[in-house]
Order: sequence, then C-alpha cells, then structure tokens
Amino acid sequence: MVKKHQYKVDTIWSGNRGSGTMDYRSYDRNFTLKMDGKADILGSSDSSFSGDRSLHNPEDLLLAAVSSCHMLWYLHLCSTHGIIVLEYTDHASGVMEEEIDGSGKFTEMVLSPDVLINNDEDIELAEKLHYEAGKMCFIANSLNFPIQYKPRFRTS
Repeated sequence: MVKKHQYKVDTIWSGNRGSGTMDYRSYDRNFTLKMDGKADILGSSDSSFSGDRSLHNPEDLLLAAVSSCHMLWYLHLCSTHGIIVLEYTDHASGVMEEEIDGSGKFTEMVLSPDVLINNDEDIELAEKLHYEAGKMCFIANSLNFPIQYKPRFRTS
C-alpha cells in the first residue's frame, strides 16, 4: 500500500514598497516561508534577479533539500548496514542554465560528501551506499536531471 504524506507551507511576499508591482524595479523580492511549529525562513530571489543576497533563495533551498535528503537516507542506510559514520559534511553544488527569455532550469547537481567512518574495511560499501541513498531520496527522485555523487572518505 502506498503511503501519502502531505506538506504545507505559507509563502508570504513582503516586498511591497508602496506601489506594488507597478514596474519591475518598484518592488523587493523578499518573502517569508512559514510552516506550522517551525522557524520561519526568510528568502528572496537570487541577487542576479534583483534579490537580497543575504537571504536564502529558491535555488539555494532546492540544492539544500537534495543535499539534506541524500544525507538523511545515507545515514539511515549506513546504520542498517553496520557502518558507523562519525562526521558528514556535504559540499554540494548545482548549475542552473538561464535561457534568453529568462526561463531556466537546473541541469546538474553534484553532492560531494566528506564522510568520516570508523573502519577502513567499510569504505567500499560506504561508497556504494551513496548510490543507494540517491535511489531512495524523495527529493532527488522528483527531479528531471541526474545527480552526481563524489564522496570522499576518511577513517578514524
């Protein structure tokens, strides 16, 4: 039986400077994301698109969603396969291509986790589990481009 999960977010625009969207330069791109029982996230468009560079933008948040979803699945798979992860830091990157008409899409994401495990003998399986986590990640499965994995391992 398929389980369905629902998520809700309120996206509230806060960029009206008094004249609304009278023209392209008359408003800010700032917004607040609200989810019940969680801290608000302040956002804006990317600074390339007249946004506030000090705030999160949708592109940052998409990359963060992929990276964190992958990490959570990876840690789960390691725990069920007896691999002890002591540290995990992902240096994720993504490429978005913008078309002449202003539309665009992500064409590439690379997850580059730096993983500290406790046993040299587990490195081969630990690497394979990154690809398994990629198959399991809900966010990655929702995208229309492949995600690359370039893990690096250290042992204690």
